[in-house]
Formats: sequence, structure tokens, C-alpha cells
Amino acid sequence: MDREEMVRQICSNAQHVAGLDDLRHKLEKGHPLRIKFGVDPTRPDLTFGHLVVFRKLRQLQDLGHEAIFLIGDFTTTIGDPSGRSETRPVLTPEQIEENAKTYLEQAFRILDAKKTVVRRNGEWFSKMSLADMLALAREMTVAQLIEREDFAKRHREGVPIAVVEFLYPLIQGYDSVMLEADLELGGNDQLFNMLVGRTMQKNRRQEEQVVLCMPLLVGLDGTRKMSKSYGNYIAFNDSAQQMFGKIMSIPDEILETYHRLLLGHGDADWTAVAKLHPMEAKKRLAVALTAQFHGEEMAARARDEFEKVFSRGELPETLAHIPLDTFAAEEFVDVLDLLASSAAFSSRNEVRRLLEQGAVRLDGVRIELGQKISIRGAAGQVLQVGKRQFFRLD
Repeated sequence: MDREEMVRQICSNAQHVAGLDDLRHKLEKGHPLRIKFGVDPTRPDLTFGHLVVFRKLRQLQDLGHEAIFLIGDFTTTIGDPSGRSETRPVLTPEQIEENAKTYLEQAFRILDAKKTVVRRNGEWFSKMSLADMLALAREMTVAQLIEREDFAKRHREGVPIAVVEFLYPLIQGYDSVMLEADLELGGNDQLFNMLVGRTMQKNRRQEEQVVLCMPLLVGLDGTRKMSKSYGNYIAFNDSAQQMFGKIMSIPDEILETYHRLLLGHGDADWTAVAKLHPMEAKKRLAVALTAQFHGEEMAARARDEFEKVFSRGELPETLAHIPLDTFAAEEFVDVLDLLASSAAFSSRNEVRRLLEQGAVRLDGVRIELGQKISIRGAAGQVLQVGKRQFFRLD
């Protein structure tokens, strides 16, 4: 592969690239690039928002470059302020390590583990003295840091910014120095932090890293970025049926974005897909993505189940169960209490919102918030929540 084709493939579907000439210069040497990708294990699970960057990193691995998966065990104790309106809560070392373990397990569903070097930035930061950290803090001014969009917004609105948050871009930049990264990969919300890495490398007479920013994936609502906080996400750990159904729920308008960012489709691929009916295009997308996590057989079964339930109006082959034994002493039971007793929902408030939205039906009849049903004769009835969840009462 010639240099310009390599550049084209590396930069495909990226939203922002800093240091394009540097990239060409590095590739001329003929050595694999050291690709830095850092994550702070603040939560135990990953979503398809992460998949955008993981997929790009896997592509770079397949092109012959070296992936350095950096676990921010030290930076997690600070909390990345990117896109935040408040300081992140502090996690314990045990929580951080447990989250890091699950991150790696999930990441290696996409990445080639044999071609991935795992590092932790606690390797160097845990050895730094206060004097070392203060020296790092001298490398940028408050005026430079407040240029960050999220910092500027919080400052304008009078929302507190902890001093430790100002240190985060410097610490992330110093990671690039320690790893001697050739290229740093991240979401577009990481642009400022990654450019700091270029500056810090330059100050130390290292070759400056190329910065490759991928777009932030729009969530299932088609408007806001994918986030567990918004409830508009697809998780790596979703079941095949959940994953397939969620993908089928995306608006037609973001279908092209999902094909390009999650499957790596280029113009020619998308042109072929665009000729299909949107429903068929979504089914093919859902099959391809579900197969990545659950295998082709489970993906095919998920498609069959979806068509059975949503195209032919039949019930799925397997239903979750809500036992009535807990409510046996009562004559009537609130549907909110029934659904809240299932582990399928994170809280009573989530169930309450679903009832308020009119998303709950009992044997096809809409259930209102506060509605009770008779325990006598309830066994065998089916509660449907939204389009994808079904529960048999027994």
C-alpha cells in the first residue's frame, strides 16, 4: 500500500485530523505507528459510542500499526471534565480496577488482543512528587485552559470548576510524552486534550503526535450523543435480542452515520445500502453489528425473533417472567409494583416514566400510571413495555 492510500485509510470517517503532514512524515520511515488510545474506567460497561473509536483502532491494527490501550487508573481519580457540567465523583482504587477489568474484556471483542499493548498511567504518575506535578502545571496558563468550550461554558454560567480539573489536559498530554505516541485516537470531545499532548511533546523535542478525532455517535433518539445518562444507548453487554431491537429503533436519518462509523462503510458501500428500503437496510445493519458481539447464528435468530414480533404481531419465543407469589396476599396489585419487582429496570422511577409515556400494555391494552390489576386470573397475562420487552405473569 502506498503512503497516500495509507493516509486515506487512517483518516477515513474521522471528523478532525491535526498533523497531516506529520503523519506522512512518520509513514515515510516505514515503521508501525504507536497508536495511543486512553480510557478512564469510570463505569463498568461500554456502549456503541465507544465502538466508533474501538473500530477505528482495530482498523489501524489491521493496517499493521501498534495499539497502546492506556488505562487511566490515575486520571480516573481526577475525572475527565470533557463535556461535563460538574466535577466527576471520585472512585475507589478497587472500583477503578474492577471497571478496568470489564473494559478490557469488552474491548477485546473488537480489538486484536495479540496486537494490543495495555498500559496504566499510574505507572509514572504514582512515582511523581508534588514538585514534579507543580512543574507540569507551569506548562499552561489558566487563560489557555479556559478556552476549552466546556470550561468556558461552566465559567460563564458560574458553575464551579475544581482546580484539579484544569490539570487533566496536562496529565493526558504527559501520557503521550511517556508513551512517545505517534498518533492519539479519541472522540471529538477530546480534541483540546490531545492537542495539549502535541504541545508537550514539542516542548521536549519529541516528534509531535498526530491527533485523530472520531465523531461522537448520535444516540437512539437521533438528536443527542449516545449516553447511558440519556438512556439512548446500545451496550456491548446487551443481549442479542436487545441489541438487534435497539438498532432497529434508530431514526432513518442517522442510518448512514451508523453504517459509516460502526461498520466502516465508505462511499461505495453506502451507495449500495442507500438503494435498499430503510427497514431492510436497518435489518442488515442490525445483523452485522449483533453478529460482532454474539455470532452470526444468534444474530440470525434475533432477526427472526424481531420479524415474528414486529412484522407478524406474534409473541417472542421466550419471555421474561414476573412471579406473582410476592403479591399473593393482595387482591389487587399496582402495575408499577409488578414491573419494579423485575431486575429488568434500574429503578421505580424508570418504570414510572414508562407508564407516564403510555409505553406499558397488558395483553395489548394500555396501562395508565396508578392502575391496578386483579391478582386472581393474572397468571398467564403478558405485560409489554415499549416495543422490545415482554413479561409473562406467573
